[in-house]
Amino acid sequence: MERTARAEQAGGTREQILNAAERLFAEHGVYAVSNRRVSEAAQQGNNAAVGYHFGTKADLVRAIARKHSRQIEETRERRLARIQDPSDIGEWVACLVRPTTEHLAALGSPTWFARFCAQVMTDPALQDIMAEESLACPPTLRALEGLNRCLPDLPADVHVERAAMSTNLILHTCAERERALAAHTSTTRANWHDTATGLIDAVVGLWTAPVTPRR
Repeated sequence: MERTARAEQAGGTREQILNAAERLFAEHGVYAVSNRRVSEAAQQGNNAAVGYHFGTKADLVRAIARKHSRQIEETRERRLARIQDPSDIGEWVACLVRPTTEHLAALGSPTWFARFCAQVMTDPALQDIMAEESLACPPTLRALEGLNRCLPDLPADVHVERAAMSTNLILHTCAERERALAAHTSTTRANWHDTATGLIDAVVGLWTAPVTPRR
């Protein structure tokens, strides 16, 4: 019983730290926030609590990403199973976009995950962590493979370029909407579902745009 109680207490402490770190990183940036500040926001008397439970700041970032990715990937798996036309690029893009927006909608408001991701993606080392976490998820890989099959004639360098563009478009559109909701300011779309619809249209347009020959 005592061991179970300690385990539950440790789990609760980890959750408090994760929530505090996600909010602070989203609002101020990862490296602008010290472990001490995270510990204080998580109401931990021990300023070394972050290091004790998570190790490095990179480990903490990875833990936050994993906390959300499990639920997002479950949704993505279900959406992949409902694909009707594998030749329709829009269905594959929807598999990449909607699981995230549905997750943000389910969290209620305010949320910090989209802004956390936007902050993390500004740092090359932390950006690699997010990429590794995404590519370790089979549903995401299947969605990307399906998307790639719809673009057999796209030059490799253009493919890399547009992948980065679409990632930034999705990421920052979600972050801006999340920021507006937290500040109670107006948004261009009424809800996360409509936001996803607009994003899917834009991302499909980006991928299927003509390629101007280089001179």
